[in-house]
Amino acid sequence: MKISFNRMEWAGSVGDLGTLLPLAFGMIMINGLSATGLFLTVGLMYVVVGSYYRVPIAVQPMKVISAYGIALALTPGVITASGMLLAALLLILGATGLVKVVAKIVPKSVIRGVQLSTGVLLLSKGASLVVGSNSFQTMRGAVEPFMTIQSLGPVPMSVVSGVIFGIITLFLLRSHRYPAGLVVVVCGAIFGAAFGAWRELTLIQPGLHFPEILPFGFPTGVDFSYALFALVLPQIPMTMGNAVIANRDLSFEYFGEESRRVTDRALCISMGLSNVFSALVGGMPVCHGAGGLAAHYAFGARTPGSNLIIGGFFVALAVLLGTGSVNVLHLLPMGVLGVLLFFSGTQLALTIQDVEARTDLFIIIIMLGITLAANLAWAFGVAIALEYLLRKGRITV
Repeated sequence: MKISFNRMEWAGSVGDLGTLLPLAFGMIMINGLSATGLFLTVGLMYVVVGSYYRVPIAVQPMKVISAYGIALALTPGVITASGMLLAALLLILGATGLVKVVAKIVPKSVIRGVQLSTGVLLLSKGASLVVGSNSFQTMRGAVEPFMTIQSLGPVPMSVVSGVIFGIITLFLLRSHRYPAGLVVVVCGAIFGAAFGAWRELTLIQPGLHFPEILPFGFPTGVDFSYALFALVLPQIPMTMGNAVIANRDLSFEYFGEESRRVTDRALCISMGLSNVFSALVGGMPVCHGAGGLAAHYAFGARTPGSNLIIGGFFVALAVLLGTGSVNVLHLLPMGVLGVLLFFSGTQLALTIQDVEARTDLFIIIIMLGITLAANLAWAFGVAIALEYLLRKGRITV
Protein backbone atom coordinates (compact mmCIF):
# COMPACT_ATOMS: atom_id res chain seq x y z
CA MET A 1 0.00 0.00 0.00
CA LYS A 2 1.20 3.48 -0.86
CA ILE A 3 2.15 5.60 2.16
CA SER A 4 0.48 8.99 2.42
CA PHE A 5 0.96 11.88 4.84
CA ASN A 6 -1.97 14.04 3.80
CA ARG A 7 -4.39 15.82 6.15
CA MET A 8 -6.64 12.79 6.46
CA GLU A 9 -3.74 10.61 7.61
CA TRP A 10 -2.80 13.23 10.21
CA ALA A 11 -6.41 13.32 11.40
CA GLY A 12 -6.69 9.53 11.46
CA SER A 13 -3.43 9.21 13.37
CA VAL A 14 -4.89 10.91 16.45
CA GLY A 15 -8.27 9.16 16.28
CA ASP A 16 -7.51 6.69 19.08
CA LEU A 17 -6.10 9.12 21.67
CA GLY A 18 -9.39 8.91 23.56
CA THR A 19 -8.67 5.27 24.41
CA LEU A 20 -4.93 5.52 24.89
CA LEU A 21 -4.40 8.65 26.97
CA PRO A 22 -6.78 8.23 29.94
CA LEU A 23 -5.44 4.74 30.67
CA ALA A 24 -1.84 5.81 30.06
CA PHE A 25 -2.28 8.78 32.44
CA GLY A 26 -3.71 6.49 35.10
CA MET A 27 -0.94 3.90 34.82
CA ILE A 28 1.76 6.57 35.04
CA MET A 29 0.19 8.50 37.93
CA ILE A 30 -1.38 5.67 39.94
CA ASN A 31 0.75 2.61 39.15
CA GLY A 32 4.02 4.53 38.83
CA LEU A 33 4.98 3.26 35.37
CA SER A 34 7.70 5.06 33.44
CA ALA A 35 6.30 7.79 31.17
CA THR A 36 9.42 7.56 29.02
CA GLY A 37 9.19 3.79 28.65
CA LEU A 38 5.43 3.82 28.12
CA PHE A 39 5.33 6.42 25.35
CA LEU A 40 8.51 5.10 23.71
CA THR A 41 6.90 1.64 23.54
CA VAL A 42 3.72 3.05 22.02
CA GLY A 43 5.64 5.16 19.50
CA LEU A 44 8.03 2.45 18.35
CA MET A 45 5.20 -0.09 18.15
CA TYR A 46 3.16 2.22 15.94
CA VAL A 47 6.11 2.76 13.59
CA VAL A 48 7.26 -0.86 13.42
CA VAL A 49 3.85 -2.51 13.00
CA GLY A 50 2.72 0.13 10.50
CA SER A 51 5.86 -0.50 8.44
CA TYR A 52 5.38 -4.27 8.57
CA TYR A 53 1.62 -4.63 8.09
CA ARG A 54 1.49 -1.80 5.50
CA VAL A 55 -2.01 -0.78 6.60
CA PRO A 56 -3.16 1.32 9.57
CA ILE A 57 -3.09 -0.63 12.80
CA ALA A 58 -3.78 0.40 16.38
CA VAL A 59 -1.66 0.35 19.52
CA GLN A 60 -3.70 0.32 22.73
CA PRO A 61 -3.38 -0.52 26.42
CA MET A 62 -4.61 -3.99 27.37
CA LYS A 63 -7.95 -2.98 28.87
CA VAL A 64 -8.42 -5.60 31.61
CA ILE A 65 -4.92 -5.13 32.99
CA SER A 66 -5.03 -1.33 32.73
CA ALA A 67 -8.47 -0.88 34.28
CA TYR A 68 -7.94 -3.43 37.06
CA GLY A 69 -4.40 -2.23 37.72
CA ILE A 70 -5.50 1.39 38.08
CA ALA A 71 -8.54 0.54 40.20
CA LEU A 72 -6.44 -1.41 42.72
CA ALA A 73 -3.30 0.78 42.43
CA LEU A 74 -1.17 -2.31 41.73
CA THR A 75 2.60 -2.01 41.91
CA PRO A 76 4.82 -1.56 38.83
CA GLY A 77 6.23 -5.03 39.55
CA VAL A 78 2.83 -6.69 39.11
CA ILE A 79 2.14 -4.74 35.91
CA THR A 80 5.56 -5.67 34.52
CA ALA A 81 5.01 -9.34 35.43
CA SER A 82 1.66 -9.37 33.61
CA GLY A 83 3.33 -7.95 30.49
CA MET A 84 6.04 -10.62 30.58
CA LEU A 85 3.54 -13.46 31.01
CA LEU A 86 1.32 -12.21 28.18
CA ALA A 87 4.34 -11.71 25.94
CA ALA A 88 5.42 -15.33 26.48
CA LEU A 89 1.91 -16.66 25.86
CA LEU A 90 1.35 -14.60 22.69
CA LEU A 91 4.73 -15.59 21.26
CA ILE A 92 3.98 -19.27 21.89
CA LEU A 93 0.53 -19.00 20.26
CA GLY A 94 1.95 -17.15 17.26
CA ALA A 95 5.20 -19.08 16.75
CA THR A 96 3.59 -22.53 17.03
CA GLY A 97 0.50 -21.64 15.03
CA LEU A 98 -1.82 -22.65 17.89
CA VAL A 99 -3.66 -19.38 17.42
CA LYS A 100 -5.04 -20.79 14.14
CA VAL A 101 -6.79 -23.53 16.11
CA VAL A 102 -8.39 -20.92 18.35
CA ALA A 103 -9.41 -18.77 15.37
CA LYS A 104 -11.13 -21.69 13.63
CA ILE A 105 -13.58 -22.23 16.46
CA VAL A 106 -14.63 -18.55 16.57
CA PRO A 107 -17.55 -17.92 14.16
CA LYS A 108 -18.46 -14.61 12.54
CA SER A 109 -21.34 -14.00 14.96
CA VAL A 110 -18.92 -14.04 17.91
CA ILE A 111 -16.51 -11.74 16.08
CA ARG A 112 -19.33 -9.27 15.44
CA GLY A 113 -20.38 -9.63 19.07
CA VAL A 114 -16.88 -8.71 20.21
CA GLN A 115 -16.91 -5.69 17.89
CA LEU A 116 -20.35 -4.46 18.99
CA SER A 117 -19.59 -5.00 22.68
CA THR A 118 -16.25 -3.22 22.42
CA GLY A 119 -17.86 -0.40 20.46
CA VAL A 120 -20.58 0.10 23.07
CA LEU A 121 -17.97 0.05 25.85
CA LEU A 122 -16.04 2.77 24.01
CA LEU A 123 -19.24 4.78 23.59
CA SER A 124 -19.91 4.43 27.31
CA LYS A 125 -16.37 5.40 28.30
CA GLY A 126 -16.49 8.39 25.95
CA ALA A 127 -19.76 9.56 27.50
CA SER A 128 -18.34 9.11 31.01
CA LEU A 129 -15.37 11.34 30.12
CA VAL A 130 -17.72 14.03 28.82
CA VAL A 131 -20.02 14.02 31.85
CA GLY A 132 -17.06 13.79 34.24
CA SER A 133 -17.77 10.40 35.82
CA ASN A 134 -14.76 8.50 34.45
CA SER A 135 -12.69 6.75 37.13
CA PHE A 136 -9.66 8.92 36.36
CA GLN A 137 -11.69 12.11 36.84
CA THR A 138 -13.29 10.76 40.01
CA MET A 139 -9.90 9.78 41.36
CA ARG A 140 -8.52 13.27 40.71
CA GLY A 141 -11.64 14.94 42.11
CA ALA A 142 -12.12 17.12 39.02
CA VAL A 143 -13.89 16.81 35.68
CA GLU A 144 -10.92 18.52 33.99
CA PRO A 145 -7.95 17.72 36.28
CA PHE A 146 -5.45 19.88 34.42
CA MET A 147 -7.58 22.98 33.88
CA THR A 148 -8.06 25.80 36.41
CA ILE A 149 -11.75 26.26 35.63
CA GLN A 150 -13.98 23.28 36.35
CA SER A 151 -17.35 24.69 35.32
CA LEU A 152 -19.14 27.52 33.55
CA GLY A 153 -21.95 28.23 35.94
CA PRO A 154 -23.66 24.90 36.63
CA VAL A 155 -22.19 23.20 33.54
CA PRO A 156 -18.98 21.12 34.03
CA MET A 157 -16.13 22.07 31.69
CA SER A 158 -15.91 18.50 30.41
CA VAL A 159 -19.50 18.85 29.18
CA VAL A 160 -18.71 22.24 27.65
CA SER A 161 -15.71 20.92 25.72
CA GLY A 162 -17.53 17.67 24.88
CA VAL A 163 -20.55 19.43 23.39
CA ILE A 164 -18.48 22.00 21.46
CA PHE A 165 -16.12 19.48 19.94
CA GLY A 166 -18.82 16.87 19.48
CA ILE A 167 -20.72 19.29 17.25
CA ILE A 168 -17.52 20.16 15.39
CA THR A 169 -16.84 16.47 14.83
CA LEU A 170 -20.35 15.88 13.47
CA PHE A 171 -19.97 18.67 10.93
CA LEU A 172 -16.43 17.72 9.87
CA LEU A 173 -16.55 13.91 10.07
CA ARG A 174 -16.62 13.52 6.26
CA SER A 175 -14.58 16.64 5.45
CA HIS A 176 -11.29 16.17 3.63
CA ARG A 177 -10.41 19.84 3.72
CA TYR A 178 -10.78 20.16 7.49
CA PRO A 179 -10.37 16.63 8.92
CA ALA A 180 -12.35 16.21 12.11
CA GLY A 181 -9.68 14.40 14.15
CA LEU A 182 -6.97 16.94 13.41
CA VAL A 183 -9.22 19.95 14.02
CA VAL A 184 -10.56 18.52 17.28
CA VAL A 185 -7.14 17.60 18.71
CA VAL A 186 -5.38 20.85 17.74
CA CYS A 187 -8.26 23.14 18.74
CA GLY A 188 -8.91 21.01 21.82
CA ALA A 189 -5.32 21.52 23.00
CA ILE A 190 -5.68 25.28 22.45
CA PHE A 191 -8.95 25.19 24.40
CA GLY A 192 -7.29 23.34 27.27
CA ALA A 193 -4.32 25.71 27.33
CA ALA A 194 -6.63 28.75 27.35
CA PHE A 195 -8.37 27.44 30.47
CA GLY A 196 -5.24 26.84 32.50
CA ALA A 197 -3.68 23.60 31.23
CA TRP A 198 -0.76 25.67 29.87
CA ARG A 199 0.74 25.45 33.38
CA GLU A 200 1.59 21.82 32.69
CA LEU A 201 4.14 22.99 30.10
CA THR A 202 6.17 24.85 32.76
CA LEU A 203 7.12 21.50 34.31
CA ILE A 204 8.85 20.22 31.17
CA GLN A 205 12.64 19.82 31.02
CA PRO A 206 13.70 19.25 27.39
CA GLY A 207 16.77 17.17 26.64
CA LEU A 208 17.65 13.62 25.64
CA HIS A 209 15.88 11.06 27.77
CA PHE A 210 16.40 7.32 27.39
CA PRO A 211 14.49 4.63 29.26
CA GLU A 212 16.02 2.57 32.05
CA ILE A 213 16.12 -1.19 31.65
CA LEU A 214 13.89 -2.86 34.24
CA PRO A 215 13.48 0.40 36.20
CA PHE A 216 11.51 -1.39 38.92
CA GLY A 217 13.75 -4.46 39.07
CA PHE A 218 12.79 -7.97 37.99
CA PRO A 219 9.32 -8.98 39.24
CA THR A 220 9.18 -11.32 42.23
CA GLY A 221 7.50 -14.71 42.36
CA VAL A 222 4.59 -13.12 44.22
CA ASP A 223 4.26 -10.51 41.43
CA PHE A 224 4.09 -13.26 38.79
CA SER A 225 1.57 -15.41 40.65
CA TYR A 226 -0.73 -12.49 41.41
CA ALA A 227 -0.46 -11.17 37.85
CA LEU A 228 -1.27 -14.58 36.36
CA PHE A 229 -4.54 -15.12 38.19
CA ALA A 230 -5.76 -11.54 38.65
CA LEU A 231 -4.70 -9.98 35.34
CA VAL A 232 -3.46 -12.37 32.68
CA LEU A 233 -6.15 -15.08 32.75
CA PRO A 234 -9.04 -12.54 32.48
CA GLN A 235 -7.15 -10.65 29.73
CA ILE A 236 -6.47 -13.63 27.43
CA PRO A 237 -10.00 -14.17 26.04
CA MET A 238 -10.41 -10.44 25.38
CA THR A 239 -7.04 -10.25 23.64
CA MET A 240 -7.79 -13.24 21.45
CA GLY A 241 -11.30 -12.07 20.63
CA ASN A 242 -10.72 -8.35 20.16
CA ALA A 243 -7.03 -7.78 19.42
CA VAL A 244 -6.45 -10.84 17.23
CA ILE A 245 -9.54 -12.34 15.60
CA ALA A 246 -11.83 -9.28 15.47
CA ASN A 247 -8.92 -7.02 14.55
CA ARG A 248 -7.86 -9.23 11.65
CA ASP A 249 -11.45 -9.44 10.43
CA LEU A 250 -11.95 -5.67 10.63
CA SER A 251 -8.68 -4.95 8.86
CA PHE A 252 -9.72 -7.16 5.95
CA GLU A 253 -13.13 -5.47 5.86
CA TYR A 254 -11.50 -2.04 5.64
CA PHE A 255 -8.50 -2.75 3.42
CA GLY A 256 -9.18 -6.04 1.64
CA GLU A 257 -6.15 -7.68 0.04
CA GLU A 258 -3.93 -4.84 1.28
CA SER A 259 -4.23 -6.32 4.77
CA ARG A 260 -2.88 -9.76 3.80
CA ARG A 261 -0.06 -9.46 6.35
CA VAL A 262 -2.55 -8.95 9.17
CA THR A 263 -2.87 -12.60 10.19
CA ASP A 264 -3.64 -14.14 13.56
CA ARG A 265 -0.10 -15.46 13.89
CA ALA A 266 1.50 -12.14 12.94
CA LEU A 267 -0.67 -10.19 15.38
CA CYS A 268 0.26 -12.54 18.24
CA ILE A 269 3.95 -12.25 17.46
CA SER A 270 3.97 -8.46 17.08
CA MET A 271 2.07 -8.04 20.36
CA GLY A 272 4.35 -10.54 22.06
CA LEU A 273 7.54 -8.78 20.99
CA SER A 274 6.09 -5.37 21.85
CA ASN A 275 5.24 -6.51 25.35
CA VAL A 276 8.74 -7.88 25.87
CA PHE A 277 10.12 -4.43 25.09
CA SER A 278 7.45 -2.67 27.16
CA ALA A 279 8.17 -4.80 30.22
CA LEU A 280 11.90 -4.12 29.92
CA VAL A 281 11.48 -0.32 29.87
CA GLY A 282 8.74 -0.01 32.48
CA GLY A 283 5.81 0.53 30.10
CA MET A 284 2.28 -0.88 30.06
CA PRO A 285 1.00 -4.07 28.38
CA VAL A 286 -0.14 -3.19 24.84
CA CYS A 287 -2.24 -4.75 22.09
CA HIS A 288 -3.80 -4.15 18.65
CA GLY A 289 -7.43 -3.46 19.56
CA ALA A 290 -10.15 -3.57 16.93
CA GLY A 291 -11.64 -0.47 18.54
CA GLY A 292 -8.42 1.41 17.93
CA LEU A 293 -8.40 0.43 14.27
CA ALA A 294 -12.01 1.61 13.95
CA ALA A 295 -11.03 4.92 15.57
CA HIS A 296 -8.13 5.55 13.20
CA TYR A 297 -10.25 4.60 10.21
CA ALA A 298 -13.24 6.71 11.32
CA PHE A 299 -11.13 9.86 11.40
CA GLY A 300 -9.37 9.28 8.08
CA ALA A 301 -6.47 6.80 8.32
CA ARG A 302 -6.15 4.82 5.10
CA THR A 303 -2.39 4.15 4.80
CA PRO A 304 0.50 3.29 7.17
CA GLY A 305 1.39 6.98 7.07
CA SER A 306 -0.97 7.48 10.00
CA ASN A 307 1.06 4.99 12.05
CA LEU A 308 4.32 6.72 11.19
CA ILE A 309 2.87 10.12 12.13
CA ILE A 310 1.53 9.19 15.57
CA GLY A 311 4.43 6.82 16.24
CA GLY A 312 7.01 9.47 15.43
CA PHE A 313 5.16 11.92 17.67
CA PHE A 314 5.25 9.59 20.68
CA VAL A 315 8.90 8.62 20.13
CA ALA A 316 9.85 12.31 19.96
CA LEU A 317 7.87 13.04 23.12
CA ALA A 318 9.52 10.21 25.03
CA VAL A 319 13.10 10.88 23.91
CA LEU A 320 13.03 14.69 23.99
CA LEU A 321 10.84 15.27 27.05
CA GLY A 322 11.08 12.09 29.13
CA THR A 323 8.71 12.24 32.10
CA GLY A 324 7.56 15.65 30.85
CA SER A 325 5.93 14.00 27.84
CA VAL A 326 2.79 13.39 29.85
CA ASN A 327 2.52 17.11 30.61
CA VAL A 328 2.17 17.99 26.92
CA LEU A 329 -0.69 15.53 26.59
CA HIS A 330 -2.45 17.09 29.57
CA LEU A 331 -3.39 19.99 27.29
CA LEU A 332 -6.18 17.86 25.81
CA PRO A 333 -9.38 18.23 27.87
CA MET A 334 -11.09 15.08 29.10
CA GLY A 335 -14.21 16.14 27.18
CA VAL A 336 -12.27 16.15 23.92
CA LEU A 337 -10.85 12.69 24.60
CA GLY A 338 -14.41 11.57 25.31
CA VAL A 339 -15.59 12.85 21.92
CA LEU A 340 -12.83 10.91 20.12
CA LEU A 341 -13.73 7.78 22.07
CA PHE A 342 -17.46 8.21 21.44
CA PHE A 343 -17.15 8.44 17.66
CA SER A 344 -14.62 5.60 17.43
CA GLY A 345 -17.01 3.39 19.40
CA THR A 346 -19.79 4.24 16.98
CA GLN A 347 -17.62 3.25 14.02
CA LEU A 348 -16.81 -0.13 15.57
CA ALA A 349 -20.38 -0.90 16.65
CA LEU A 350 -21.66 -0.31 13.11
CA THR A 351 -19.69 -3.32 11.84
CA ILE A 352 -22.69 -5.54 12.70
CA GLN A 353 -24.63 -4.09 9.75
CA ASP A 354 -23.88 -7.19 7.65
CA VAL A 355 -25.52 -9.57 10.17
CA GLU A 356 -29.00 -10.75 9.15
CA ALA A 357 -29.53 -14.22 10.65
CA ARG A 358 -31.71 -14.31 13.76
CA THR A 359 -29.42 -16.73 15.60
CA ASP A 360 -26.38 -14.55 14.92
CA LEU A 361 -28.18 -11.45 16.21
CA PHE A 362 -29.24 -13.42 19.29
CA ILE A 363 -25.62 -14.32 20.08
CA ILE A 364 -24.47 -10.74 19.50
CA ILE A 365 -27.10 -9.33 21.85
CA ILE A 366 -26.30 -11.93 24.52
CA MET A 367 -22.62 -10.99 24.27
CA LEU A 368 -23.42 -7.31 24.67
CA GLY A 369 -25.53 -7.99 27.75
CA ILE A 370 -22.87 -10.14 29.43
CA THR A 371 -20.15 -7.63 28.57
CA LEU A 372 -22.08 -4.80 30.21
CA ALA A 373 -22.94 -6.92 33.24
CA ALA A 374 -19.54 -8.61 33.67
CA ASN A 375 -16.79 -8.34 31.06
CA LEU A 376 -15.92 -9.25 27.48
CA ALA A 377 -13.92 -12.31 28.50
CA TRP A 378 -17.03 -13.98 29.97
CA ALA A 379 -19.11 -12.89 26.99
CA PHE A 380 -16.61 -14.46 24.61
CA GLY A 381 -16.66 -17.81 26.41
CA VAL A 382 -20.44 -17.96 26.73
CA ALA A 383 -20.90 -17.04 23.07
CA ILE A 384 -18.62 -19.86 21.88
CA ALA A 385 -20.63 -22.39 23.93
CA LEU A 386 -23.94 -20.91 22.79
CA GLU A 387 -22.88 -20.98 19.14
CA TYR A 388 -22.04 -24.68 19.49
CA LEU A 389 -25.45 -25.48 21.00
CA LEU A 390 -27.31 -23.51 18.33
CA ARG A 391 -25.43 -25.08 15.44
CA LYS A 392 -25.90 -28.58 16.82
CA GLY A 393 -29.61 -28.01 17.00
CA ARG A 394 -29.77 -28.53 20.74
CA ILE A 395 -31.66 -25.22 21.18
CA THR A 396 -33.48 -22.83 18.89
CA VAL A 397 -34.30 -19.12 19.10
